[in-house]
Amino acid sequence: QLTMSLNSSMILNEENVQGAKRNTECLERQQTPSSFQDNPLQQLQLASQEVLEKAKKSGRSKCPRCKSSRMFYCYTCFVPVETVPTKDIPTVKLPLKIDIIKHPNETDGKSTAVHAKLLAPDDVTIYKYPCIPEYEEKRHEIALIFPGPNAVSVKDIAFHLQKYTKKGVHASDDDCSREPLLKQAKIEPEEEKNPNEGISSSRSEGTRLKKIIFIDSTWNQTNKIITDERLQGLLQIELKTRKTCFWRHQKGKPDTYLSTIEAIYYFLVDYHQEILKESYKGQYDNLLFFFSFMYTLIKDAKCCAGKE
Repeated sequence: QLTMSLNSSMILNEENVQGAKRNTECLERQQTPSSFQDNPLQQLQLASQEVLEKAKKSGRSKCPRCKSSRMFYCYTCFVPVETVPTKDIPTVKLPLKIDIIKHPNETDGKSTAVHAKLLAPDDVTIYKYPCIPEYEEKRHEIALIFPGPNAVSVKDIAFHLQKYTKKGVHASDDDCSREPLLKQAKIEPEEEKNPNEGISSSRSEGTRLKKIIFIDSTWNQTNKIITDERLQGLLQIELKTRKTCFWRHQKGKPDTYLSTIEAIYYFLVDYHQEILKESYKGQYDNLLFFFSFMYTLIKDAKCCAGKE
């Protein structure tokens, strides 16, 4: 329910950036731009955002690759603009790989998916549907963030991935296994007949997860992607307990529907604690480096304009 990458309506709009910039003079007159309790993202352990403050004041700049005029970063080339030196942008190392499948009608300039690519470039890949990988051979080590009827919570990944893995091993003994495996994986895994088969610890099973998939689209657009044959049989995970801070939340949708970058961040925090069994000390907070800056900028601009 709290999902996922499913919110184009949860994504950064350059027009909002410009609108907020036009209110800069007003904002600077405010003694307290945003009270601490009004900004839940202020709890994050972030790198200095001074580089973004400077870029905001200087306005739009060119993408070093395509030369398009952008604010902060180019959402088509996935690089910072000329006024935002790459050395001043934090880099986050993730515990697993992330694939983001973007709906073809999702507006590039509105997508927070690009934040993940900018901040974790070595671990994040963005695909534009229908051009996505074949996941069949790796379904025992891949999961999809999606609130389907059979979706499980993050803390239950180890248990369910264990069963997916065993089905894969069992089916591979059959020379004709490829197509049956695809069909078998669509149904609820059956209980193992031999309880004495090697069952490893929760931690070792859980860390078999090597890749997580997020869908970047509006809720109404996601059906086209989630029903794709290449995504069938994957373990589905849902996020239930977090509320979005996105400033363009889809009307009529629960506040547990997260923007793409929020979903990635909260999943990793839960994964770190529930699966890796390690205390969380802000290791992934910089994934919200751009998001938190935009949150404060737009919220303050609205306050200044008397909208809140």
